[in-house]
Amino acid sequence: MLQVDALNISFGGAEAFTAVKNVSFHLGPARTLAIVGESGSGKSLTALALMGLLPKTASLSGTMLLSDSNTSFPLQDVNNTKAQQLRGKAISMVFQEPMSSLNPVMRIGRQLTECILTHQNITKQEAKKQALAWLKKVRLPGAEQIYTRYPHQLSGGQKQRVMIAMAMCNGPLLLIADEPTTALDVTVQKEIMLLMRSLQQEQHTAMIFITHDLALAAEMADDVLVMYKGETIEYGPAAQVLKTPQQAYTKALLACRPSAQQKGERLPVVSDFLNADDMQGTKPVAAKLHTGGGDTLLEVNKLRVWFTENRDLLGRPLNYFKAVDDVSFVLKKGEILGLVGESGCGKSTLSRSLIGLLPIHEGQVLFNKEDLAVLQHKEWRRVRRQIQMIFQDPFASLNPRMTVGDMLQEPMQVHQIVPPGQLQKEVLRLLDTVHLPAASMKRYPHQFSGGQRQRLGIARALALRPQLLVCDESVSALDVSVQAQILNLLKELQTEFDLSYLFISHDLNVVHYISDRVMVMQAGKIVERGDAEQVLKHPVNEYTKKLVAAIPGK
Repeated sequence: MLQVDALNISFGGAEAFTAVKNVSFHLGPARTLAIVGESGSGKSLTALALMGLLPKTASLSGTMLLSDSNTSFPLQDVNNTKAQQLRGKAISMVFQEPMSSLNPVMRIGRQLTECILTHQNITKQEAKKQALAWLKKVRLPGAEQIYTRYPHQLSGGQKQRVMIAMAMCNGPLLLIADEPTTALDVTVQKEIMLLMRSLQQEQHTAMIFITHDLALAAEMADDVLVMYKGETIEYGPAAQVLKTPQQAYTKALLACRPSAQQKGERLPVVSDFLNADDMQGTKPVAAKLHTGGGDTLLEVNKLRVWFTENRDLLGRPLNYFKAVDDVSFVLKKGEILGLVGESGCGKSTLSRSLIGLLPIHEGQVLFNKEDLAVLQHKEWRRVRRQIQMIFQDPFASLNPRMTVGDMLQEPMQVHQIVPPGQLQKEVLRLLDTVHLPAASMKRYPHQFSGGQRQRLGIARALALRPQLLVCDESVSALDVSVQAQILNLLKELQTEFDLSYLFISHDLNVVHYISDRVMVMQAGKIVERGDAEQVLKHPVNEYTKKLVAAIPGK
């Protein structure tokens, strides 16, 4: 069905380079090929080449032949007009971020019927019937209501289901799924994967599944292609490549993923495997484990964060949405407390209320025995020096118009951490602490990779010398190798500066690896808590059991 031979993609300009080098693979009907590798390895460029979506500055060579029993499409020769006819009909793609793929000012129904009408000679009424049928087929409850809604009114999982419906509604020969579940929690991720697999088998569609999650690749794929710096490192049946890898890079990707056996130890990183002949770099280094003693740093008592849903004629609240409801917990000095749960359960709302970004309805937040719930706006400036946050999206949380040096100096100037004459020296120290070169000072955020930007976010948080770091999904968008580096860095910093972390994530493997204790959150309430090993290996609550069962590879 799909045959790709000697694919090369290069970019010209002052610094010409080849991004994809001599990549070849084939794919049959109803079979799945997983393309795995780190960010920047050429996975998405390969997919964009098949879709005819490469930028004009790109040069392409090689052959890409898509065929069925009746027709062959030499994709490398397709012009723009022909490509538009093929996209959605012969080849479809599900992108990583559904919110930026869907038109925010068009209703879901209109976007889906537009896809159908573009490739099928039918009436609008027939297209609407098909659209509603597809919304039901991708298991969206209340298809008629979803049809009339805008993208922002849907959850992440619902938006991704809409994207799958749009991709499959014209019966494509080939479906390309580019990191379709990266930002989704484990239960939604599993549902999306099962949905894609069932639709694929039903329509006999070939699928290219692009991911950096090797556990997901093992579950989904018949064959696996491992890419590194634009080249094929390993290619073959999934069971063979992922269970008995031959290449050091593939072994490195498999080793970077946190496992139960690595708790309390340094995670291996890719450079350990590629730079050391004897592989000694992969030996884990003991890290600090909290024993449960120590003074209380943060104590939360019966915290409620409620939002008014509607009011009466006098403006009095009638109903509340209870985002966080009756939550209590204690965080000790030097401890890492994990918080897990599905999207929408209240994790991020809880974290933002702790640092004063959201108003507290009721309850106490005692930080060093001071109740933050009663602080006035101006008083928060003093407290925020001690509590800092590392956000999920490092690009959105960094000012694109400020150099790294200015960005790190600003909070230190505001809080008068060091004398003005020592600011530059302190910036260099912070960069060294997070393992970034001194030359980073004069660069802007867009000039860094995702992992490097997350290091900058950590450096900015450390600039104020806090006692508590709130990590809100701070590694969820990173590939496994970069994720391992950031987790190792967080453990190093905890030991060096005696930091405490509230570590929020939907990735249970990561939470189990880094946390001393874990809380499980559902619908605004804590439903289970305890030692990380106990909660995630021997869960008691049914919801926790469901989360654990949804982990890829389980």
